[in-house]
Amino acid sequence: MSKNVQIGIDNIYVVHGITGYEQREQSLRRLLKEKNQLDYRLITESDDTEQNTRWIERYFTPNITGILTKGPLFCTLVHILCYEQMVKSNDKFAVIFENDVCFLSDFPTQMKKVVDEANQLEEGFIISLENSTLKFPPLRNTLRGGILYPATSGRCAGAYMIDQKAARNILEDLERNKCNLVVDWWHNDLVKRDVVKMYWAHPPLIEQGSSNGVFASSMSLNDNGLLQRLKWTAQKFYKMYILRLLRF
Repeated sequence: MSKNVQIGIDNIYVVHGITGYEQREQSLRRLLKEKNQLDYRLITESDDTEQNTRWIERYFTPNITGILTKGPLFCTLVHILCYEQMVKSNDKFAVIFENDVCFLSDFPTQMKKVVDEANQLEEGFIISLENSTLKFPPLRNTLRGGILYPATSGRCAGAYMIDQKAARNILEDLERNKCNLVVDWWHNDLVKRDVVKMYWAHPPLIEQGSSNGVFASSMSLNDNGLLQRLKWTAQKFYKMYILRLLRF
């Protein structure tokens, strides 16, 4: 039985690519479906070039191909397609992952706590679930307990929860203000313009494999992926614990 309903989320959408991500697709299936009994949907751009062009013309500024390369552009587009699908499905809450997601703890249990607190919030929000920027709420703020903390920016767009009103607000805003930024910075602009509100979950539930070295090509001692893991782990410990204590 899927745990989505038990947690209180209607859908999990995974920002994916049509080709070249077979290893990550296998990892997603093991992590989400096999280990945690979570249902999810892979969302990609179209294999029809003309359809992709129509979407890009609809949602992005005319000069977008001079601002973003194909990878960031199509990644941002697929996030928008997730919002379209969310509105179409009338999801109250959805979780959006990029395809390099790694769980830091018991995700279903922790996510249920996020949803319980989210039910008390005013509608129209995004909740950052990840630690990609290695930014965390001030230690003094977290002493009150709870798991959600107001923020003025996101922490990248690799893992977040979004509610129905926020998805609608974003799509409506796109009709007036075309996107000219990669998704991470675009989210920050949406928060700045009060299109959506932002919260951080703490402790974070998610880490991006492309940040922590999980999706490096090898585990050998000579591989840069292992060095990236060691560096990431050291930075995370310092910024999550020592730096926040020093700033208390």
